[in-house]
Amino acid sequence: MKTIGYLIQKEFKQIFRNKGMLPIIFVLPIVQLLILSNAATYEVKDIKFGYIDVDRSSTSRALIEKFRSSAYFNLLAPYSSYKAAYEGMLQGKVNVIMEIPNNFERQLVNQEKTSLGLTVDAIDGAAAGVETAYIQQIVQEFNQGIALETSVSNKNRSGFAGLITIIPSYWYNSTLDYKTFMVPGILVLLVTMITLFLSGMNIVREKEIGTLEQINVTPIKKSQFIIGKLFPFWIIGLGLLTIGLVLAKLIFDIPLLGSLGTLYFYTTIYILVVLGIGLFISNFTETQQQAMFIAWFFMVIFILMSGLFTPIESMPQWAQMITTFNPIRYFVEVVRMVMLKGAGFSDILPQLWKTFAYAILVNGLAVYSYKKVN
Repeated sequence: MKTIGYLIQKEFKQIFRNKGMLPIIFVLPIVQLLILSNAATYEVKDIKFGYIDVDRSSTSRALIEKFRSSAYFNLLAPYSSYKAAYEGMLQGKVNVIMEIPNNFERQLVNQEKTSLGLTVDAIDGAAAGVETAYIQQIVQEFNQGIALETSVSNKNRSGFAGLITIIPSYWYNSTLDYKTFMVPGILVLLVTMITLFLSGMNIVREKEIGTLEQINVTPIKKSQFIIGKLFPFWIIGLGLLTIGLVLAKLIFDIPLLGSLGTLYFYTTIYILVVLGIGLFISNFTETQQQAMFIAWFFMVIFILMSGLFTPIESMPQWAQMITTFNPIRYFVEVVRMVMLKGAGFSDILPQLWKTFAYAILVNGLAVYSYKKVN
């Protein structure tokens, strides 16, 4: 134990002597959390909205005012024809074009079927879907208002025609604030990236400066070297999580409904997975640039297929199967479950067992592939 203690002490001294590494550990996570949490959003605002009002009635003007009062739409001047509106969309001046047909008011008031023409710039398919959802919600509210004004009961029908009002109840994120969803995911991103890059580059740096060969010829056992080498980054990973949780509460007011003990216990296992991956990469690279390139290559795949930005349920079946081997996926799920849903230890057991098995496998391969003698 004394040998491991001396190695840990040596690693901490080496980390804090490296002036280039200190900003990466303490400054970069804070900057990334503040920037990414405010920049990464599913909300689509300032939608350039153009319209063609052929009906020119009080009802059509009321509908247009609905869009004008919305915070999501930037209402442009009306277009005189669809051709002019199409030219505007082609030049990028408008994102959405709504065409109100002739006799729109008469058909709507008489409870006949009527329609609206809607053209959406769908180069960005995700944004187009959100824009369409906004428009459908506004039109639905407007339609209910018209039905209420013209009396819901229809004399031409037998029985009572009721107006159904839906009152949604949003659990876990009652204000539908995207930051409540994104900040826990950004915490996962920071803890994973920093610990992976630091652990991988630190061991490779020993190779570059020649100190690794000096350590290998000493009677230090391989297990002692690996524990002493990776333990400081394990502590740093938990420290990063602590800093992120404090900032999430103070700046973004993200709730923490679950137990801190449960979250930290899972994180201790998860960081072992990340450190094992970093050690495994360092065993097969000779320079820090190589280690960074390989780590970043796998990190991009893991992040994009973790459910951080895109729901896993929306992925193809083959992609969903691949995500079962993605450790970041389980960390994202656990952090959101504990922080937002108040999940307990028993609730995260499926993710915990999979992460624990992953830690044993990855660290076993990393230790086996590490050679004291080349």
